[in-house]
Amino acid sequence: MPQPLRLASVNVNGIRAAYRKGMGDWLAQRDVDILALQEVRAETEHITELLGPEWNVLHDAATAKGRAGVAIASRRAANIHRVSFGADDFDSAGRWLEADFDIDGTLVTVVSTYVHSGAVDTPKQVEKYKFLDAMAERLPELAAHNPRSVVVGDLNVGHRTLDIKNWKGNVKNAGFLPEERAYFDRFLGAEGEEGYNQGAGFGWVDVHRRFHPDAPGPYTWWSQRGKAFDTDTGWRIDYQLATPELAAAAVSYAIDRASAYDTRWSDHAPVVVDYAL
Repeated sequence: MPQPLRLASVNVNGIRAAYRKGMGDWLAQRDVDILALQEVRAETEHITELLGPEWNVLHDAATAKGRAGVAIASRRAANIHRVSFGADDFDSAGRWLEADFDIDGTLVTVVSTYVHSGAVDTPKQVEKYKFLDAMAERLPELAAHNPRSVVVGDLNVGHRTLDIKNWKGNVKNAGFLPEERAYFDRFLGAEGEEGYNQGAGFGWVDVHRRFHPDAPGPYTWWSQRGKAFDTDTGWRIDYQLATPELAAAAVSYAIDRASAYDTRWSDHAPVVVDYAL
């Protein structure tokens, strides 16, 4: 019986800073096959130098230096990768990276993505909606391209009230706006599913909710301010969204929350899923 494919995703909040704080120790112990990174904020040579020669690295940097940036590192090289996303006049650099992997004869498509954080009534929110519109266009295409596809990363939206500790205080803030959450209803609802999204959905699966269907959290991000981490006042904004066929192959799910505030190497926790292909 082959070993499951272990796919980990994390917003590193700057990979060089993360390594200074202990990311390498976590990675050395986690036996990851494919590692999706967001907010890398570094050059490709920095990533390859930190990860080491045993990793194959794909990297899409942001247009502005020191901002955003997504990467996929893997034990085996990808067959092909793509970064084209959204309208021609939309700058998605550093925010969407697709790669196709042949895993012992099974094609798996992995996307590392970093959705804009947004800010209500600002151009940043307009850009966020443009990105979510592009996702709404791309997700059905991805599923048609490969029924074993997964979109992972920092999506910067809490989908349900279960996904944010203080949801009542955030319904008017970017990250939990009804308009943002409606996109996730569409991404995740199945066609014809009554009472969820009126049958307009694409049928992708939030793998987290296969393992924690009705539990608050567990969360993946905590503000650096105050005692948010200590009191677990968090947000679940980091996802693995899989096509139904791949989601059905998920056999384990974990959020690698640090044991204490001072042992964190990012303000996000890695999301780690094993898929038995």
